[in-house]
Amino acid sequence: MELNFKIDKSWTLFLDRDGVINEKRENDYVKNWEEFEFIDGSVEAIAKFSKIFGKIVVVTNQRGVGKGLMSKSQLDLIHWRMQKELINQHAYIDKIYSCTCLSDDSDCRKPNVGMAIKSQNDYPLIDFNKSVMVGDSISDMQFGNRLGMKCIYISKFNLRDNLFAATHFESLYSFCISLEK
Repeated sequence: MELNFKIDKSWTLFLDRDGVINEKRENDYVKNWEEFEFIDGSVEAIAKFSKIFGKIVVVTNQRGVGKGLMSKSQLDLIHWRMQKELINQHAYIDKIYSCTCLSDDSDCRKPNVGMAIKSQNDYPLIDFNKSVMVGDSISDMQFGNRLGMKCIYISKFNLRDNLFAATHFESLYSFCISLEK
């Protein structure tokens, strides 16, 4: 699939976590490092993206903390270990933003844009019109669309027509490969 935009170091990549970087646990949450499993090719893709994009940030809803299924410190440990594994493979994420709130009305919970606004406050050069949101849910696509981002929908099934005209790829790695063409 061909993209209709050209990416350079002035662009920012926003990534969802579960289902994009790591395997999603259906009807469950990744509650500790032992349950975290990188999706095949995701580490290699992030390493390649690190050379293409100026910033890479993760924006992830983590309601499991709000439900008491894990603590914020357990979530932070998962993210620390994930970052460590990525760095060992020359893959870099600038920052991880997580929303642990239970309420869908929370400003930070996707599709609401609080995590993106926080990232722009932390990195003022982020331009949402020069940003790509990669996710595996409708709320990820709504999040990106609300900010004027280009949206990439990750799914083994092409549901593109129902998801706000997002471009579809089977995996983060297949999206990465498309940028090399």
